[in-house]
Amino acid sequence: MAFSVSDTVNNAQSDLTKLVADLRGLLSSKDLDSIPEIHALRQRLDDGVSHARESAVHAAQEAARQAKEAAYVADRYAHDEPWRVAGAALAVGTLIGFLLARR
Repeated sequence: MAFSVSDTVNNAQSDLTKLVADLRGLLSSKDLDSIPEIHALRQRLDDGVSHARESAVHAAQEAARQAKEAAYVADRYAHDEPWRVAGAALAVGTLIGFLLARR
């Protein structure tokens, strides 16, 4: 089972959201409302989650851009050098066949 970058980012974001929800639940006690440090901690927590979300989205976008660029380069190479690509595929296929036949 292969995970894509977006799956990994979504899982990390989901875990982070759950963690923040748990922390906010702990900090939301009415008894703590009178403590100014708790309000500041809540604000820092919200800011941190927002920043982490933005970073995750940026990382996923950058990974997608790099994957598209690599696919484009591979496509160009395959069109420019079709016999080399065919030869390499033949060599890899032969090696895999040889290894499987030895079993």
